Amino acid sequence: MLTYDVTNIRVRYYDTDQMGIVYYGNYARFYEIGRVETMRYLGLNYKELEERGFSLPVYDLNSRFIRPARYDDLLTIRVTIPQLPKTRFMFTYEIFNQDGQLLNTGQTTLVFVRTSTGRPCTAPDDLIEAAKPFFS
Repeated sequence: MLTYDVTNIRVRYYDTDQMGIVYYGNYARFYEIGRVETMRYLGLNYKELEERGFSLPVYDLNSRFIRPARYDDLLTIRVTIPQLPKTRFMFTYEIFNQDGQLLNTGQTTLVFVRTSTGRPCTAPDDLIEAAKPFFS
């Protein structure tokens, strides 16, 4: 299992609703930030995958709101890849505020798709190899 912390995500005014609480739809963006940085940690990034003919559409997204994130909070997004990617690539998320309080949990599943055909495919070998050391 791979776990990676993405830190220093500051809640901006435009992230919040009229009550000063992060609008629920913005959590998908926080998840994406965590996902992109975790892949970068593995030595891969979306741009390179796209250039190689892969896309990763989101298959599903689940989110649980425990406490509100508020304007100016400094968030840490903890991303876990619970299983080695194959055709599907699962990520789980925990979002904490600057006081270490758990605010949100979530999970997304993405699917590897060959851009030229629009059909699902297996993950690129180099991504699987980069992730293998984190799985026993």
